[in-house]
Amino acid sequence: MKKRLSILFSLMLVLSLFLSACGGFQKGNESAGEKGKNGDKAANVPQELHVNIKTEPFSLNPGLANDSVSANVLYQTFEGLTRIKNGKPELAMAESYEVSKDLKTYTFKLRDAKWTNGDPVTAKDFEYAWKWALDPKNQSQYAYQLYYIKNGQAFNEGKAKAEDVGVKAIDDKTLQVTLENPTPYFLELTAFYTYFPVNSKIAAKNPKWYTNAGPDYTSNGPFKMVSWEHNNKIVLEKNENYWDANSVKLTKIEMVMVNDTNTELSMFNNGELDWAGMPTGQLPPDSLPKLKEEGKLKVQPIAGTYWYKFNTEKPPLNNVNIRKALAYAIDRKAIVENVAKGGEIPAMAAVPPTMFPENKKGYFKDNDVEKAKEYLKKGLQELGLKDVKDLPPITLSFNTDDKHAKIAQAIQDMWKKNLGIEVKLDNSEWAVYIDKLHSGDYQIGRMGWLGDFNDPINFLELYRDKEGGNNDTNWENPKYKQLLIDSQKETDPEKRKEMLKEAESILMDEMPIAPIYFYTNTWVQKDNLKGVEMSGLGDVQFKWAYFE
Repeated sequence: MKKRLSILFSLMLVLSLFLSACGGFQKGNESAGEKGKNGDKAANVPQELHVNIKTEPFSLNPGLANDSVSANVLYQTFEGLTRIKNGKPELAMAESYEVSKDLKTYTFKLRDAKWTNGDPVTAKDFEYAWKWALDPKNQSQYAYQLYYIKNGQAFNEGKAKAEDVGVKAIDDKTLQVTLENPTPYFLELTAFYTYFPVNSKIAAKNPKWYTNAGPDYTSNGPFKMVSWEHNNKIVLEKNENYWDANSVKLTKIEMVMVNDTNTELSMFNNGELDWAGMPTGQLPPDSLPKLKEEGKLKVQPIAGTYWYKFNTEKPPLNNVNIRKALAYAIDRKAIVENVAKGGEIPAMAAVPPTMFPENKKGYFKDNDVEKAKEYLKKGLQELGLKDVKDLPPITLSFNTDDKHAKIAQAIQDMWKKNLGIEVKLDNSEWAVYIDKLHSGDYQIGRMGWLGDFNDPINFLELYRDKEGGNNDTNWENPKYKQLLIDSQKETDPEKRKEMLKEAESILMDEMPIAPIYFYTNTWVQKDNLKGVEMSGLGDVQFKWAYFE
């Protein structure tokens, strides 16, 4: 994920951020004053939030997390150099920063901040965490998010040493970061969880510090974890050591793990939950029309794509024409209207139309059964098979969820009806499922991708490298890869866009993935719950939330 805009644009953006640093970035005392007004409204109302996160997080170590469940916890308990609010980065752990003339070196000054155990948050904690995630022996799926840093990729691939990586603690309060190329959105990246710090003292003593709640699970965000009942619930409480604690009005957040959408909605209706649905949970698809009619449903388009991944090394999915046949034979309009029911947009492209507006139309026709049959016939010939019944068995895997199951069943029926292909369904709990995908133990697997920052490269770079952290398809194309690499250095925005569009056309031609729809967030919430920060990328922060 390494997008590069023009130097002129970079300079303008950095200048604007400098101005923000001088006057526009929200300071702790200003933020506290704003929330003080909210606090008056909330004075006599219990400030305890109850939400559902559906399942056990993959990992609550920022350097290992790679999923939305983990992210929804980490965004409450940790904090990076910056934090996103109203779609823009504001200073967080960093009190100020400077950028070199070549736009490649950032020098951050940290504010006085503490970990939940009282230890000071230091520049070394950032250096430790970033290098830990890049260290190949730790197998961080999101290490590539740190490739913007000089020698980050080289270290991750065993071609450089840790000391060569361009992040250095000058002293306890000064962090110097050197980038490979000017990166105008770098202050957005530093708000992403892979860039969060880790208490280096604790981590050095206990390498498994992140596996349970307790004295060793230290964090630096607005909330601290006080309880983690695995596969049941996580309880957070306000972090009294947080630098901006005056802005935090919630005293407690209870995150239950209920992986049944009907139960989640019932719990909301019974008053057991204050929020039901995305991005932390999921509403039953069948409930959405009625909730919308009653005026209770909230819908927000987000930069995300729901797709199926093909393991391109598992027969018969190692054949591009078989993959195309399966992708073209899906009736996406029927799925979004009759199954998903949340205002989703049928996807015939990988990058959301919020980034490429022309992708509302996409690269191929929806439900093009005739074309799908042509690809199937060609694929069978290439495989030396006479009939569709001779195809090796195909299994479609998905993580346990009512919506995923219904979509899988609908597509299973479409493939049987339109192509005569028999597909078996396989579901498993999230932690088991994500391990299957990452280890290549699947044929077709459901996955969604929500943008980490607002640029097409964020979606396309997933499939740049066969061994890339979140690729899972085992697909790699030299021309596709080179286009993405070259786009990092292209200073003309229009030329860069064309390079990315050409790359996407290769992706959609070789079909290691079959896009299904572009996401919306759908949810219901208590009327008196205010101040929840929802980003256009689909994540949520409760730092500023309160009950009136």
